[in-house]
Amino acid sequence: MTTETTQSERIQKALARAGVGSRRQIEKWIAEQRITVNGVLAELGQRVSPTDDIKLDGRQVKVMPEQAGFRRVLMYNKPEGVVCSRNDPEGRPTVFDRLPPLKGERWIAIGRLDINTSGLLLFTTDGELANRLMHPSHQVEREYAVRVMGEVTEDKTKQLFKGVELEDGFARFTDIVDSGGEGINHWFHVVIMEGRNREVRRLWESQGLQVSRLKRVRYGSVIMPSHLRLGRWETLDQQSVDQLASAVELSPKPVAPLNPKQQEQGKRLQGKRLKPEAKSKKTMRPKATGKATRKH
Repeated sequence: MTTETTQSERIQKALARAGVGSRRQIEKWIAEQRITVNGVLAELGQRVSPTDDIKLDGRQVKVMPEQAGFRRVLMYNKPEGVVCSRNDPEGRPTVFDRLPPLKGERWIAIGRLDINTSGLLLFTTDGELANRLMHPSHQVEREYAVRVMGEVTEDKTKQLFKGVELEDGFARFTDIVDSGGEGINHWFHVVIMEGRNREVRRLWESQGLQVSRLKRVRYGSVIMPSHLRLGRWETLDQQSVDQLASAVELSPKPVAPLNPKQQEQGKRLQGKRLKPEAKSKKTMRPKATGKATRKH
């Protein structure tokens, strides 16, 4: 392998940063012998550089120096009925269907939302940024507006602050705000620090309560703007992207704007009518607070 130590990095990190897939996916592909480096099967932890010939399933993957290149981030208002996988075997609409096309790059979803959850979903071309924003060690806040059915007592909210043991480990809300409403139409804003599968729903269910609507309204420093309609996206500016990167200890990089062709194609995709299963119910009452404040 012809790599220079000063420019090399572990293959999982290099390919994740290039947007090929998550580190876990790349480790799986290496184990399945789908990746080669300079014609030789790749090994876990192997160091590679931009001069190496790296291929996935025979197709070349370009790795740029870590300090080089641009960074793109966009926010998308996900409707209910849309899945977060890149391809769905059941033919349901996916969050990638309406994103602007890229050449030589790919959009990476920063976290996921289940099919019945709507709201803010971030995408980036920077695999390392995505990995850090999702990793629990960086403690990035996710804020949700949630409509809860059942009696939410002070004892139950205290327990949710204290934490409960779910089937996949300990979990808790770091903030809960009563956002008003009555009966089955009572809203709360809650904050979690991880993005485990159905974590918000399962926390409420642990107290015998049912979530009837769920919408993510903030991810870290990014708040869902009120003007962004369902199924629409917009790119983040330099300051917003730099704030996200700084929060996970990454250096700033220039934000690359979409070229006119990408913008035009993206507008056409956004303008497509949502399929019936992806149409939202009535607009949700609560809006993003920007920072929920603890209440007992």
